[in-house]
Amino acid sequence: MRRWRQAKFPANSRHQAAAGSRAPRLCFPRGSGDMARRALKLASWTSMALAASGVYLYSNKYLDLNDFGAVRVGRAVATTAVISYDYLTSLRSVPYGSEEYLQLRSKKQNQGDAGLCQVEIKMSALLLVHLRSARRLCELCCANRGTFIKVGQHLGALDYLLPKEYTSTLKVLHSQAPQSSMQEVRQVIREDLGKEIHDLFMSFDDTPLGAASLAQVHKAMLHDGRTVAVKVQHPKVQAQSSKDILLMEVLVLAVKQLFPEFEFMWLVDEAKKNLPLELDFLNEGRNAEKVAQMLKHFDFLKVPQIYWELSTKRVLLMEFVDGGQVNDRDYMERNKIDVNEISRHLGKMYSEMIFVNGFVHCDPHPGNVLVRKCPGTGKVEIVLLDHGLYQVLTEEFRLDYCHLWQSLIWTDMKSVKKYSQRLGAGDLYPLFTCMLTARSWDSVNRGIGQTPVTATEDSEIRNNAANYLPQISHLLNLVPRQMLLIFKTNDLLRGIEAALGTRASATSFLNMSRCCIKALAAHKKKNTHSFFRRTQISFSEAFNLWQINLHELVLRVKGLRLASWVLALLCWLFPAPH
Repeated sequence: MRRWRQAKFPANSRHQAAAGSRAPRLCFPRGSGDMARRALKLASWTSMALAASGVYLYSNKYLDLNDFGAVRVGRAVATTAVISYDYLTSLRSVPYGSEEYLQLRSKKQNQGDAGLCQVEIKMSALLLVHLRSARRLCELCCANRGTFIKVGQHLGALDYLLPKEYTSTLKVLHSQAPQSSMQEVRQVIREDLGKEIHDLFMSFDDTPLGAASLAQVHKAMLHDGRTVAVKVQHPKVQAQSSKDILLMEVLVLAVKQLFPEFEFMWLVDEAKKNLPLELDFLNEGRNAEKVAQMLKHFDFLKVPQIYWELSTKRVLLMEFVDGGQVNDRDYMERNKIDVNEISRHLGKMYSEMIFVNGFVHCDPHPGNVLVRKCPGTGKVEIVLLDHGLYQVLTEEFRLDYCHLWQSLIWTDMKSVKKYSQRLGAGDLYPLFTCMLTARSWDSVNRGIGQTPVTATEDSEIRNNAANYLPQISHLLNLVPRQMLLIFKTNDLLRGIEAALGTRASATSFLNMSRCCIKALAAHKKKNTHSFFRRTQISFSEAFNLWQINLHELVLRVKGLRLASWVLALLCWLFPAPH
């Protein structure tokens, strides 16, 4: 919720969709007969979608034609058909992902101005289709609301996995969520708490502090004087969610008939699993208390207290905590908050969640992470909101992920391959590591902690995600489901770092390495009963942590030495006037 609430990818990645097979290739049909057959398939699938969804919807007693009936379903089917037809007809001359397509990109990047007219035209056609399709998808999400906005927001967060035309367009969904009327808010509170608003609250602001895809938050005051935030679920979301997921599943299957290499069923599977959890506000309250207890040793973290006596599955009452969004540099400058300190704290917090505890807050977009100076002490705090979506990592996954990041940080490429493959990447492990780190394959081989990311590298990775979209979609179907929300979380955190200008510092990697060492040592201790062995593990852990501290000290000294050299040079070049 708001306030509340060609990058150098490995060359062989596009040639290895799976072991022993050719690369996934999305070829748009050239022949009219082939196109007709595929169009017929699309028509049959969409007819099935209308029929199945129509029967399902009309059998429900909460039927509202505008929201659930032919208008809603027809809108989704029509948008899917138009987008598919646009890709089929506009790009027939350039099979997307084919050798011809890749050669065109290479020519565009490497040749001079001469002879580029046709290349520019074809590449511009591709980008325009992406942009048109993204806008149509965004309009569909805004019109159908609820689950559609939630899924659109998920796609918009995948900056380094999807073409930028999609991610930049879908990001607006975070600020275009629908609002429920006060009449609907009163209805939900009356049905769930059994009383009217004026019986429960001394005051209740009609204008919400923020609205999201599933709920909105109002500021209120209890009769005992406590200021609270009241999160109220949109009344129709519960009834719509299962139908929306059914519709999406049918449409994704229909698109797969036309574009076999685009496997987006993972997105539907994630929505099926996560939406029921996000729609249960009691589950959100339990998550908030769990993470507050889990990270209580971080004095910079604030998780609002839950008031259980006035909370239900659709209404959540919590302590009101104000602050600025974590990507708001102007707010931090006005309040004298150090952006580097915030970035370090955020990195520590998420490293602890992922590597040590395996319990990860998976929606850290700026509206859900606030910063402030504590009114009582003046200390800087990070306020973590919206605890509906957490990923629980299995121990096997968490330990493999720890080993992988340790290997990436210390440039152990043999182990990088081993643990990437253990996490399901197969022969696409180079692409997998590029997606995970949002760095080029050259940077991964040189050491991600040794070479800071440049604006050029970051831009190239974003721009060229489109080149590898078939391979990326295939890879997302290979990896464990736990990895999907980790990808989303990583991309959201990178977006915050980019906004603060603190992206990929050496210190952040060292903090991650500390958490990996602690997690792996704790696992080894748990699995041994020998006092000598446990002591040995503790000494090894302490030594490894000492090495990291020493390395960090060396980096700081180098930084200070460089700064003194620059200052001395400037004084020599521009001596002070006498």
